[in-house]
Amino acid sequence: MKKIFLYLFILISCNAVAQTMISLPSPSPMKSSKMALMQALLERHSVREYTQKNISDQTLSTLLWAACGINRPQEKRITAPSAINGQDITIYLCRQDGAYRYDPIPNTLVKVSAEDLRSAVAGGQKFAQEAPICFVLVSDVSKVRFHNELSAMDAGFVSENICLACTALGLATVPRATMDKDILHKALGLIETQHPILNNPIGWPKE
Repeated sequence: MKKIFLYLFILISCNAVAQTMISLPSPSPMKSSKMALMQALLERHSVREYTQKNISDQTLSTLLWAACGINRPQEKRITAPSAINGQDITIYLCRQDGAYRYDPIPNTLVKVSAEDLRSAVAGGQKFAQEAPICFVLVSDVSKVRFHNELSAMDAGFVSENICLACTALGLATVPRATMDKDILHKALGLIETQHPILNNPIGWPKE
């Protein structure tokens, strides 16, 4: 009987862990957008009003890949430049059903909180809270030898990738530094050397 209970406990525990991870579809940058880089640069602008239209997992996967996904698998190098190749930036996705950490190598989302943390990301600015999703760019400063300027630089690279990818995919966003960092640090389960640097609320633009 004890063995049966043990088996059921392990089975339930495994299912619980499995439910916290989302395997994203393979990113498809070439299929998702035919907009040339120069056209994306021409059309890029900050947008602060979004519809509640759903962002598919396919679009989300492509957007996360563009932000700081793996573009050279053999070397585990990412799409965004990184000081001393520290790759200190981790993207956390906040939406209505909770918060997730993006792991670029397996291309997965790992749930870290069941809370809707968009209000903390908004930091009092209502438009950001109403975005369907928010990306929070977190730097582990220990990976860049505790140089805060390098962390800010790397976050800027990733945020610019997000802005251009959103433009190419027809999405809207705006880079922001305003947020309740104390709440996010605790709710996202960050360690001492991890610091939220920037965020991007994202959604489909209102016509």
